[in-house]
Amino acid sequence: MERVAGVARLISGRRTKWIVLGVWLVLFMGLSPLSGELTGVQKNDIAQWLPGSAESTQVVELQKQFQPTEVAPAVVVYERPSGTTPVDLEKVKADVAKFAGVDGIAGEVSPPVEAKDGQALQVVVPVKVTTDDPAKALDRVKAIRAIASAGDTGLTVHIAGPLAFTADNVSAFEGADFTLMFATVLVVVVLLLVIYRSPVLWLLPVISAMIALVTSEAVIYLLAKNAGVTATGESSSILTVLVFGATTDYALLLIARYREALRRHEDRHAAMAVALRRAAPAIVASAATVAIGMLCLLFADMNSTSGLGPVAAVGIAVGLLVAVTLLPALLVICGRWLFWPKKPQVGSAEPSVHGIWARLGERIARRPRTVWIGTALVLGVMALGLTQLNVRILSAEDTFVTEQPSISAMKVLSKHFPAGSGEPVVVVGKADSAAALKAGISGTAGVVDVTEPVVKNGLALIEGTLQAQPGSAAADDTIVRLRAAVHAVAGADAKVGGPTAMSLDMDRATKHDNRLIIPLVLVVVLLILCVLLRSIVAPLLLMATVVLSFGAALGISTLVFEHVFGFNGVDSSFPLYVFVFLVALGIDYNIFLVTRVREEALRIGTRRGALVGLAVTGGVITSAGLVLAATFGVLASLPLVFLAEMGFAVALGVLLDTFIVRSVLVTALSLDAGRHLWWPSKLAAKADVPEDADPVPAQADGQGTPRQPDLVS
Repeated sequence: MERVAGVARLISGRRTKWIVLGVWLVLFMGLSPLSGELTGVQKNDIAQWLPGSAESTQVVELQKQFQPTEVAPAVVVYERPSGTTPVDLEKVKADVAKFAGVDGIAGEVSPPVEAKDGQALQVVVPVKVTTDDPAKALDRVKAIRAIASAGDTGLTVHIAGPLAFTADNVSAFEGADFTLMFATVLVVVVLLLVIYRSPVLWLLPVISAMIALVTSEAVIYLLAKNAGVTATGESSSILTVLVFGATTDYALLLIARYREALRRHEDRHAAMAVALRRAAPAIVASAATVAIGMLCLLFADMNSTSGLGPVAAVGIAVGLLVAVTLLPALLVICGRWLFWPKKPQVGSAEPSVHGIWARLGERIARRPRTVWIGTALVLGVMALGLTQLNVRILSAEDTFVTEQPSISAMKVLSKHFPAGSGEPVVVVGKADSAAALKAGISGTAGVVDVTEPVVKNGLALIEGTLQAQPGSAAADDTIVRLRAAVHAVAGADAKVGGPTAMSLDMDRATKHDNRLIIPLVLVVVLLILCVLLRSIVAPLLLMATVVLSFGAALGISTLVFEHVFGFNGVDSSFPLYVFVFLVALGIDYNIFLVTRVREEALRIGTRRGALVGLAVTGGVITSAGLVLAATFGVLASLPLVFLAEMGFAVALGVLLDTFIVRSVLVTALSLDAGRHLWWPSKLAAKADVPEDADPVPAQADGQGTPRQPDLVS
C-alpha cells in the first residue's frame, strides 16, 4: 500500500504532473500515425479466420496451385418474366465481350446460360479482389452493372455472387467508422453532462478515452503486423466502444474519489494523491479481471475469436493506464474550477450517505432472503427465452440489418438457376483419382453441374454447383454428404472446400470454442475473485449472479431479435462473445461494490458494511453502467446483424447488472450471508456491529481530518 501511495503522489505532484502529461503527449504524437494503419492489416476474409487444420482452409492453400485465390465471381442475371428473346441473348453475348475489359478480370467470362424456365440468362464474371483493398469490389460491380444495364432492352439486371456481396459490405460500411466514433463520443458526452452537470468536466474523460483509443489501435497494429494477432473489422468496432466505455468508467470512479477528497483537502494535489491511492487498487483489480478474461479467447480455434482476446485486453490495459496516470495529471493541472458550478468545498457534506441507494439498502435489509430469492426467480424467468435461441452461422441473406442488392439478386438467381451458382464447391485430390472423384461428386445428392477435372502438379481440382442456397441447412447437409463420398475414394486424399464448406467449418470451430472458452472464463474469473476477496463463498455467489444475469439478458435478447427486430437467429460466435463481455464486465461492477463492502466489513461487520457499500458506490457505479451500456448500444447502429445483436445484448446485460444484480441481488445475498460471505478468511469470524449503531463512524484520514465514506474502494 505504501508503494501505491508513493506512485499516487508522484503522478499528482506539483512538478511531476507535467512530466506525466509530457510523456503522454510524446506517446500520442508518436503512435497516432500507426493508429490509422490498423485498417490495412485487418483480416476480413473467412478463409483467414478459420484454423489451418480446417479442411476448407487446406483447400484454399491447394487452390493456389491452380488459380488465384482472391477471385470473387460476379453472377450477372438478366431477367425477363415474360421470357427471354433471341435479341436478349445477342445483347448478353455482346456484354460478355465487354466484361472481359473490366479492370481486375481474373479469367475467362462464362458464356450466357439460359434458365430452364426461359425467363433469365446468367453470366459468371471472375474478378480479382484483394483483401487489402476490398473497396475495389464496389467499383468493379458498378462497372459490370453499367455494361449490363446499357440500352433500353427491357431486361432487369441483378448482380449476385461473392463480388456483389463484398461490394455491399463495403458500401454498407462506408463512413461507418466515423459514424461509430461520432455516436460513441456523443453518447458519452451527453451522459457525462447529465452526470456531472458541469459544462467542462466532461472534456477530460473524453480526451482521455480518445487518447486511449488511438494508443490502443497503434499497439494492436504493431501486434497484428509483427506478432500474428488477427485483427478484424468487427474487433475494431468492438475496440472502439470497449475502450470508450471502460476508460470513461474508470474516470467516473476516480473523479468520484477525487471530488470526495477535495471536500477534505485544501490542496488539490494532496486530494488527488488520496483519491488515487484509494481508487487505484479496485480499478486495477477490475481491469485485470476483464483483461485476463478476454485473453482466455486466445485458446479459441477461430483466428478471428482468438484475435479478439489480445485486441480487447490491450484496449482495457491502455484505458486503465490512461485513467490512473494521464487523467489524474490533467485533473490536478486544471484545478477545482472544472467542477463548476458545483465545486466541492472543504468541509462540505457527502450527499450519498443518505441518498437513494442508502434508502434502497434499508428496504432490502428488512427481508434480504425474500428479496434475493424473488430477484433470482425473475431473472430465471427472463432466461427462459433461451429456449428460442437459434444459433447458427448466419447466411449471406441474414448478415445485414437491411436487405442489400446482392441478397435481392441471390433470390432472383435461386428462382431461375441452382442457388449455388457463382459459389462452387471445390474438391482437390490426387490426380490419378480424378475420374473416381468426379463420379463421387456427380453421384452426391444436391450437387449439379460438375466440371471436368483440372490436373496440375499431381493434383486434380473439380468444382460443382450446389442446388441449395449457400449458408442454408440443406447446403451444409450437401457438404457433409459430399465429404463422405470423396473421402471414401481410396488413395485420393480428397478435401472439400469452397464458401459453403468454409461456413460449415466455421460453425464447427465456433461451437468447439464455445464449449472450451465459456468454462475456462468461468474458472479463471472465479480464481481471480478468490484471490482478490480472500474468500470462496463470495466469489461463488458473485459468479452465480453474473451467469444468471447473462442468461436473463440473452433470453430477453432472443425474444427481441425474433419478434421485434425480425432477425433470423444469431451467429454461432454470438453466445461466446456476449458471455465473455458480460461475465467480465458484470464482475467489474461487483468488484467495485464488494471490495468496498469488504473494506467496511473490517470496521463494522458485513451486514452494516453491505449497506454502506451500496450507499456510497450506488451513484457512481450506476453512472458507469449507463455509460458502458450506452457505448455498446451504439454498435446497434451498424449495418451488420452480428454487431447489432451483440451491442443490444451486452447493453441490456450491463443494465441488468447495474440496476438489478449489483444493487439488489448482490446486496441481498450479502445481507443474508453476513460474515459467512468471507469464509474461510478470518473476516468470516468478525461479528456484525449492532444495526442501531452508526454505520459510518468518522475516521482520521492521516491528515487529522474526519473522513467521510469513500465512494468506491
